Amino acid sequence: MTKLLYFAWVRERIGVSEEELALPAALRTVADLLDWLAERSAGHAAALADRSAVRVGVDQAFARADTPIGGAREIAIFPPVTGG
Repeated sequence: MTKLLYFAWVRERIGVSEEELALPAALRTVADLLDWLAERSAGHAAALADRSAVRVGVDQAFARADTPIGGAREIAIFPPVTGG
């Protein structure tokens, strides 16, 4: 099982702050995961429609679309962080 965490407007669109999921073995990268998640519900699709507007962390390290997710315990999906 992998814990998926959603933050800010990503959480609001999906409707939950976290999920524990058994990810299909065919999912190899962050991009694969986002494609798969976008098909899970209308909320997931809305949250992940613009991939340039989300960031991903795999086991608390920033990840890119080609980052492997095999063996990940926690994956966070969140909007870009701005400071001020």
